[in-house]
Amino acid sequence: MDRTSVGTAGDKELLTVEDVAEYMGVGRVTVHRWCREERLPCSKVGKSWRIRRGALEDFLRRGERSSTLDGQLASFFSVPDSVLAVAQNLDLLHKIDAAFFRVGEARGGLLVKFYGGEAEHGDDLKAQLEQEGVEVERLEAEGRLIMRPEKDPAARREELVRLLDKTKEGTAVWTSFNWAVEVDLDTAMEQQESLSMLVDAEHFVVKTAVVADVVDGWPTKALMRAQTSHAGTIWASEKGLSLSRTTPMPAS
Repeated sequence: MDRTSVGTAGDKELLTVEDVAEYMGVGRVTVHRWCREERLPCSKVGKSWRIRRGALEDFLRRGERSSTLDGQLASFFSVPDSVLAVAQNLDLLHKIDAAFFRVGEARGGLLVKFYGGEAEHGDDLKAQLEQEGVEVERLEAEGRLIMRPEKDPAARREELVRLLDKTKEGTAVWTSFNWAVEVDLDTAMEQQESLSMLVDAEHFVVKTAVVADVVDGWPTKALMRAQTSHAGTIWASEKGLSLSRTTPMPAS
């Protein structure tokens, strides 16, 4: 069946969240998020969302047309969010960084680049972002991009809270961390799990990227821990992207 021709729930013109979730193979929470963020046009009938069949077909066609990195990430990231990105090489890691910030800019977010887990200096990272289409100079002048050296990774949580306190109410903080060099794995996992708990309660989008060479040295259990401590995972190679979401364990 052509995926853009919605054949779920008989011939109903108005679909429920459950109809869309079953057809798309996603959870109801995901469909609710699409509706709240107005990515999937819908309307309220009483206390429930209803989605017109034509609106869902348009939504699917937009997703299929999204061949750019920005487009794919725009449909993947939500607010709040915590995502781990594994890049085949440094070039791809920088491309994901730049696309992440372009998506955050388009959504009106405050962009924050922490660097400390990378070999490059701040000016070099700015140049790489500029090369990938991020207007660093303009965004810094507007106060919408903060480039901050990270001397103490253990202080990430407190630093993010301070940044959120300074932003306009309703503005999401889009934050990028990278592990492009070897890290103490246990310390890194503790930091990320602490950030994930903060993200659950606050207005943050946190993307942490790591190069594949670093991940290759991790034990299997550590990689599973890293993936499940984030809401989503991006695997980026020269052949393309693999995007996945962590599904909570059902209650026993």
